Amino acid sequence: MKVTILVGTMTGTAQLCAQEMELALDDGETKVETLMMDNLEGAVFAREGVFLVCTSTYGQGDVPDNARAFYEHLQSVRPDLSKVRYGVFGLGDRTYAETFNFGGKRFDELLTELGAKRIGERHKHDASSGILPEETALEWCQAWLAKVKETQPA
Repeated sequence: MKVTILVGTMTGTAQLCAQEMELALDDGETKVETLMMDNLEGAVFAREGVFLVCTSTYGQGDVPDNARAFYEHLQSVRPDLSKVRYGVFGLGDRTYAETFNFGGKRFDELLTELGAKRIGERHKHDASSGILPEETALEWCQAWLAKVKETQPA
């Protein structure tokens, strides 16, 4: 099994979560590679395996700066992602109620529009909860990978 983690971050928190998830999941049976969204294009989805979008939210509910070009590329090129299976680990702060976790939501909605199939629920970490996102990431990603394996086509 191969997992590619795609990271959108402003302050490095999503990258830290992705690193923790990579350490937890990369066990010999599962190979994990983490890619920053800088300079990515839709062709990344031609890779074998499943994808995990790990992204924060920035500004008025936007995707982070390093993810903007990738997001806009997917919106304009509109690749067929019907063979893609993915999960979303979103980071946000509930004190911004109107735009809470919109970075993850935007990617989730766009990937679904392009035909990709989400596995499990989109995780919405809340920075104001007092729980460290990297701790939640560890727990969540292991449960997510179990779902991926359950839904693996024969």
